[in-house]
Amino acid sequence: MERIGFDPANPRASLAQLPQRPAVFALYGAEAHAEPYIGRTPNLRERLERLLQPSPKHPRRLQLAGRVRRIEWKLTGSDFESLLLQFDLLQRIYGPKALERMHLGAPYFIRYLGGNPYPRITVTNRPSQREAAWAYGPFPSRAAAERFSDEALKLYLLRRCTDDLNPDPTHPGCVYSEMKMCLAPCYKGCTDERYAEEANAVERFMATRGESRLVTLRTQRDEASANLEFESAAAMHAQVQKVEAVRALAPELVRPMSELRAVILQAAAEPDEVAVFLFEGGRMRGPAAFSTLGMRIQNEQSGSSSLFAQPISMEAVPEENRDQVSGVRDQTLAERKAARTMLEARMDAVQGKLAAQTEPPSTTVRQGHLALLKRWYYRPEAKRAGEIVFLDQEGRWPVKAILRGVGRIAAKAMTAATAP
Repeated sequence: MERIGFDPANPRASLAQLPQRPAVFALYGAEAHAEPYIGRTPNLRERLERLLQPSPKHPRRLQLAGRVRRIEWKLTGSDFESLLLQFDLLQRIYGPKALERMHLGAPYFIRYLGGNPYPRITVTNRPSQREAAWAYGPFPSRAAAERFSDEALKLYLLRRCTDDLNPDPTHPGCVYSEMKMCLAPCYKGCTDERYAEEANAVERFMATRGESRLVTLRTQRDEASANLEFESAAAMHAQVQKVEAVRALAPELVRPMSELRAVILQAAAEPDEVAVFLFEGGRMRGPAAFSTLGMRIQNEQSGSSSLFAQPISMEAVPEENRDQVSGVRDQTLAERKAARTMLEARMDAVQGKLAAQTEPPSTTVRQGHLALLKRWYYRPEAKRAGEIVFLDQEGRWPVKAILRGVGRIAAKAMTAATAP
């Protein structure tokens, strides 16, 4: 972070050195043990002028000029980066209280209680890190998690009760067993093996956001259709639609907490750069700067998916010089391929730098970073600046998709910079 001294007797001289750009700042007093004032702002100089330059027109405004002796700040390129930096600074000073200061509620997960002899699922905002593979989320709210949980249970016969079961044939059961919506292990309505099979199916459903059930149903539907069993095929298709409706209740961000990995792209504070973040291992890593120098910014209206420099136009060439034109085109193709390889290598280097940050997060950092990711992701798309990219089906980073996202971020930054 950059820093300057502050003289309360001459505040204008200090404030004139500050940039008029978005930043996160910290104001320090003369006492070494005093806690700093930490904030974020879209315009650093204007914000600190209000805080550190007394105004007789606003006597009730918060004034810190008499207490401050040093100003530290870091420029940021996006609200996402500002929030993350502000939280990291606050949690170093206040620990768990940083969550309250930033009004960060812990996100909700669906937890699969696989350690129970008769597993069930529940909704929680305190998933255990030791059982991160059995916590699915984050959801936008508790209501959203409960709705997905309830609709998913309608597809299976898993128990809904919260008791520690000791199966006994004399147990009266419950309404769900009467409605044939539960295997009723409470009064030995099924074998332990049968209940374990149903519980495993629910676990796979949660881990894949319904894909495990859809694959089975689609296969059965297609087989019935191929065998001209159209009534069975229609019934299977109705079940497919029902599962797809449940699946739609879990956004793409919802997945096992241990497998929650994503690249987030944001505008950077410096020109010709895009800020890259990596969420992995329960914490947000970054930002790392990706340079867009030498990169052709994608034109979404052109219908081309190329991100790299190409000739804008080509002069008309006589028919007899067709071989010469072909040579130019081949050379251009080779140049584009080399440029693509260069940019992919540049992105691999950035991701490698982020992946090297292997410090395990504390409980406070994990909860805060999850809450910030959830808050940003579930904003309306019109208000959500930046992009997110997940691993592909083979568990690899889709570098081309990430580079296309970089191009879109850079294009928006260029448009904003040239706007009047």
